[in-house]
Formats: sequence, C-alpha cells, structure tokens
Amino acid sequence: MPAQRLRFGSFIAPVHVPDQNPALQLERDMQLTEWLDMLGYDEVWFGEHHSGGWETSASPELSIAAAASRAPRIKLCTGVSSLPYHHPLMLADRIRQLDYITRGRVIFGVGPGALPSDAYMMGIPTAEVRDRMDQSLDALVRLLRGETVTMETSWFKLQEARLQLPSYTEQGVEIAVANMISPTGARAAGKYGISLLSLGATSAGAFNALASHWAVAEDMAKVHGNTVNRRDWRLVGPVHVAETREQARENVRFGLTRWIEYMSTIAALPLAPPPGVDAVEYLIDSGFAVIGTPDDCIAQIDRLQRQSGGFGCFLQLHHNWAKWAETKRSYELIAEYVIPKVNRLTDDRLASEQWVRDKGEGLRGQLVAAVGASIAKHAAERGAETLSPDLLAAFVKN
Repeated sequence: MPAQRLRFGSFIAPVHVPDQNPALQLERDMQLTEWLDMLGYDEVWFGEHHSGGWETSASPELSIAAAASRAPRIKLCTGVSSLPYHHPLMLADRIRQLDYITRGRVIFGVGPGALPSDAYMMGIPTAEVRDRMDQSLDALVRLLRGETVTMETSWFKLQEARLQLPSYTEQGVEIAVANMISPTGARAAGKYGISLLSLGATSAGAFNALASHWAVAEDMAKVHGNTVNRRDWRLVGPVHVAETREQARENVRFGLTRWIEYMSTIAALPLAPPPGVDAVEYLIDSGFAVIGTPDDCIAQIDRLQRQSGGFGCFLQLHHNWAKWAETKRSYELIAEYVIPKVNRLTDDRLASEQWVRDKGEGLRGQLVAAVGASIAKHAAERGAETLSPDLLAAFVKN
C-alpha cells in the first residue's frame, strides 16, 4: 500500500505589526486562507489572544466563520481556544455551530492560553490556567461526544448540560491539544484520546522533547484505555522560502527583527540572538527556522520526521517576516515543490518520462517503420505520383 501522505497547513497566531491598518491585516488573514485553499493546503489555524498589541484575534471562531464561505475546501481550526477563558458549555456550543457552518471542516484546537497578560486582565491566576484547562477539557470532550454532563469546579458549573445538535459528521469534531516543552499537552492528549499539536516544535527544547512527548501521550492513553495516532500529530515551525537562499534572507529582513523583539519581550520566548550575531543566520543555524529554498524546507521536514519518529501534519508558523507578495510566493513554492517531493507525488510521472526515454530509439524505429509501411501501401495502390513531394522528403529525412 502507498505510504500515508504528510498534510500541510498554516498556523496564523496572527502576527499583526501595531503600526499598520488592523482592518487590512485581518482581511489579509482571510486572503491568505483563500490562497492556501486554492494551493491545496489541508489546514489553517486561527489563534486567540487579548493583549500585547500584535496578535489581534480575539475569537478564532469568528475568523473561521468568516473564512468558511471564502475558502470552501480547507479545514478551519481554532489555534487555539484558551479554555480557562470560557464556560465549557458556551464554547462547546459555538464549536458545534461551526461544525455545521463549515460542513464538518472545523478542528477544535485547545490550550491554556499563551499570554499571562490575558489571564491577568480576567483575574485568573497564572498558576491555575493549566488545571483549569484540564477541568474544562474534561467537560468539553464529553459534551462534544454527545454526553449529558453534570460537574462543578471552582470556576464553572454544569447542570445536566448537553448540546442541542449532534455532530455534523459521524466521526465528530477532532480535538487537538497544544503542547510546548512541558508534557502537559501530551498527557491530556493521551488521557482523552485526542490529537496532539506541538507548537514551537523547531525550538531547541521542544525539538529535543518530541519523541518523549509522544511516548508520554501513548503511555497516558494506555492508562486511560485510549489510543493516539501519529497521523493526528501536528508539528509547527516557521518557514520562508524563495528561489534562492540569498533572496529568502533578503526577503525576511523586512520584518524579522521586529518579530524577534516582540516574541522575546511580550511572548517571553528565548529567540533573540546573542549580541553581535546576525538574527537571520542565528535562526537558521539553530534549526528554529527555514529561511532558504524549497530544498531547505524538505530537509527540515525530514529532520522533524527522524526526531519525532513520525507525524501527520506540518504547519508553517505564519509570521509576516517578508512583504505580502513574497509571503504568498513562499507558500506557493512550498505547494509547487515541497509538498509533491515530500509526498512523492511526482515519482510516477518522472518514472514514466524515464521509461519512454530508455525505450526511445526502439519506439521511434517502430513509428518510422509503421509510417513507411503506410506510405508504401498507398503508393502500391494509387501510384507514387499521388504522394506529396513534401511528405516523401520528410519521410526520407527522418
């Protein structure tokens, strides 16, 4: 049987530079989704954030609803819904509605919330967000599977709660839980038998822990009588490609420095290069980012496959390091060259071409003989004088 193909998508946090038109930035997220749909990508993920000034997506559900009619094929995903910020019944009900709006194309990504400032504004202690995520996820899994749920925690209460609509599809909404460096997400994936979403998979800490995280998910699945599938495991990493490595490096200098400054200070991720080290070269040399050609992207995916032991979907972390046209071209080059190469979509065509080349002289000889026999037959029946001089000359020449 043919090998299973790797799926591809984009994880739109989003990244919106604060000094640009916010309406245009949100529209470009929709245009990017349309572009990915046309190029044949499999998934696009929309984030949820409420502070910091850059990641201006307060509701991934709104983005999905807006994109559903503009991008009719691609799967639309919450990336991710911050569970401690929502009552489980309200969130489950919105996801179920999206299940119908998208005709079964929604994927429900969940997490504890990325920015401590978001939790602070809502009066949620940062130390409690992961426990609240687990409590909420327990209720959400059961609600989305059609159960009636009664439970009470320190921050929400459910009394015979149930959804009014069944799942749009027989298999139900796929749920994916986010994971970074700690095993929290991997444990939840195994505990509830849901998918794993490895954010920042190319950062040093997360990359080194990929195999152990999957082992945690499998172990927890056994403990709770569930199964987890590598086909449902998604890895996220930043990519920008161009026709040459030099062009890719030049492209990303448009916005990379500001992005690193934001991620290092607001998001508190250790991405800043050491003093005196070029940021582009640092991200490339560390393995965190692909800034180069489609071949460099293929090498990164192979590296992730070997480190993880196998996964099912690669999501590009959308970043806006380059100008809009160059960003779209990067996605296009990946669709043109990376996806076919990784999934061996061109092997049969290349083999067919080589097969014809190898048999070229023999097949050509048969064709010439057949044409010659036809000319000779006509000449025998009607006489050589009825043949076109140009036809005779062409046959003798060839």
